[in-house]
Amino acid sequence: MNAPLRRVGVVVMVLFGLLFANLNWIQAYKADEYRTSDYNGRVQVAEYERKRGNIEAGGTALATSKETSGELKYQRTYPGGAKYAHVLGYKPVNLADTGIEKFENDFLAGTSDQLFIDRFKDMFTGDKTGGGNVLLTLSKRAQDVAYEQLRNNRVDASKGAAIAIDPRTGAVQALVSMPSFDPNPLTGHNTNEATAAYNALEQNPNGPLKNRAIGEVLPPGSTFKIVVAAAALENGIGQDTRIPAGSSYTPPTSGTPIRNAASSICPEDEVTLMNAVTESCNTGFAKLGVRLGADKIKEKARQFGFEQEDLTVGQLGEGGHPVAASRTGSMENADGGDDPAALAQSSIGQRDVRMTPLQGALIAASVANDGSQMRPYLVRQLLGPDRTTSYYTANPRELRQPVSGQVAGDLREMMVSVVENGTGENARINGYTVGGKTGTAQSAPDRPDHGWFIGFALDKNGNPVSAVCVMLEQAGPGGSAEAARIAGQIMRAAIADPGGR
Repeated sequence: MNAPLRRVGVVVMVLFGLLFANLNWIQAYKADEYRTSDYNGRVQVAEYERKRGNIEAGGTALATSKETSGELKYQRTYPGGAKYAHVLGYKPVNLADTGIEKFENDFLAGTSDQLFIDRFKDMFTGDKTGGGNVLLTLSKRAQDVAYEQLRNNRVDASKGAAIAIDPRTGAVQALVSMPSFDPNPLTGHNTNEATAAYNALEQNPNGPLKNRAIGEVLPPGSTFKIVVAAAALENGIGQDTRIPAGSSYTPPTSGTPIRNAASSICPEDEVTLMNAVTESCNTGFAKLGVRLGADKIKEKARQFGFEQEDLTVGQLGEGGHPVAASRTGSMENADGGDDPAALAQSSIGQRDVRMTPLQGALIAASVANDGSQMRPYLVRQLLGPDRTTSYYTANPRELRQPVSGQVAGDLREMMVSVVENGTGENARINGYTVGGKTGTAQSAPDRPDHGWFIGFALDKNGNPVSAVCVMLEQAGPGGSAEAARIAGQIMRAAIADPGGR
């Protein structure tokens, strides 16, 4: 064979080798990606031939599938519409799925390894066994109340959130974000219409697709004083210890004075820590924060859950809605030393302090549960298509212990005083002990303040039954009082219907 032919032969062999390698690459590494691609029409048809499992709470189907006469046999529907949208998410045809629909997709679709036996049986019977069912922890009554009360709040706030959890287990009893949206138009089989519906929601300036209960961080105002009070209790300051207060306080590094919400609030030079919490004394907590120092306050906030970046809410320990990290922000000078002005403002929940409503509920729940903070979760159980086989049952577990039982007891007494003698009276529930803390937080110089409330309810035996956080964004005057009222309504509903746990 002459040299030119040898060269041609080598080139052909190299090209054949590359082709062979590419085919193996596709078979071994890219097959799943191509098979499950949204652009693979056959996959879509096959996926919709199997009835998707239900998502349920309290025996009620919140997400189900109905049979159609189109090319795609089943269509996902949400009987509750906007009420459960931020928990369930949605399962569209050509858009990205979200929420529980996304996190439990394999089980709902019937493609999970856990459901292999069902698929194996189908090979012999020719059936298409439906997907598995996901049972949530939600209290239907608490969810309904949270949704309706937020939507019809008495201060005309257009944005906000509410979340309630069982302090003993971490089970989420209610989770609502306002404004919400109806997921049904997003799951229609006319993809042009579904895309148009999604684009309208995405472009809405009020952000209805945002999950404000776990994904929005805002200054928490005076609700953060519970964290500062916890740090004080652990550093030699008791409920009856008198701390400096007064009508006004100007930190050494700032010309801007900190004042109380009203002239009648702690105008005296000293007040007890109990009174400072009950009255929500800004000057007392600003001075207390400077006295304690940034390290102690930031560490105590971290122990309550601030700065955590990997928390999710779905199953226990894996997957679920990602939770935005709450932050304390900087309280130091450029040289690393404490900045009294920043520290004073931060100690009343302003400046760079940012918190999610879930974090607020976790603080209240920790206080109610003797200092033990349980890991929040939404998925209670996974049931097979036959509804008799359980593939997962939540086993509640502790996330952290922010404070001792003694400190938690002191904080409980102070938070109960807020509801019985202070700004949280709207949260009262007959026959139950309710504790809480209101918060009013500045949003911007030209915008109304945010209104917050965190709180808990104890039964007659002192057992915690619900912990809640309500946030009304840019609610203006009366926002925190309205948040307290809504919180009381939600906890009352959770007492009547505690949901699954």
